[in-house]
Amino acid sequence: MHSEHFTNRQLTTLPDIDALTFSPLSPWYAKLNLLLNLSLFLFLLLITLVLTWQQWFSLPTLITSNLDNARFFLTLTAAVLPPYWYAADKRKGYALREHDLSYRSGLLFISTVTQPVLRIQHVELKRGPIERRAGLASLQVFSAGGAMHTFAIPGLPLATAKGIRRFILEHKDIVEND
Repeated sequence: MHSEHFTNRQLTTLPDIDALTFSPLSPWYAKLNLLLNLSLFLFLLLITLVLTWQQWFSLPTLITSNLDNARFFLTLTAAVLPPYWYAADKRKGYALREHDLSYRSGLLFISTVTQPVLRIQHVELKRGPIERRAGLASLQVFSAGGAMHTFAIPGLPLATAKGIRRFILEHKDIVEND
């Protein structure tokens, strides 16, 4: 490192992460997640009903006496959690700038993760069967030196996910030479 190029000036004003404009995820993402979550709760409720009405074998008294409680708990949970998750999914977003990528999530407890492009080791595009059917993808960002991904941006339209991935791969070496 050449000393004539190195600077380490004291900052007098800090950058405001709240001023960052986040792009929303696909509108299909929150709806699809809501449908999947409600389907899971419906499936679990159906299992409790089948166990209650089945005639093939007798269940222990401990299980039969708690099936009503389980149905109540599942119904209450299904009435509260999926709407909360839906609202939280609607607030998720990402911001791509020339030197970093940020991801915001959360409704009550908001989390913002920013990764400099220079520190991104690699980027993976993930698509499960439901995401493929909906035309969506998740982008996993891995930082240098970490075995796990730093963060994942779910619910991106496939073209957007491919574009962000391409931008990062094309610019990670260029940023190093600025």
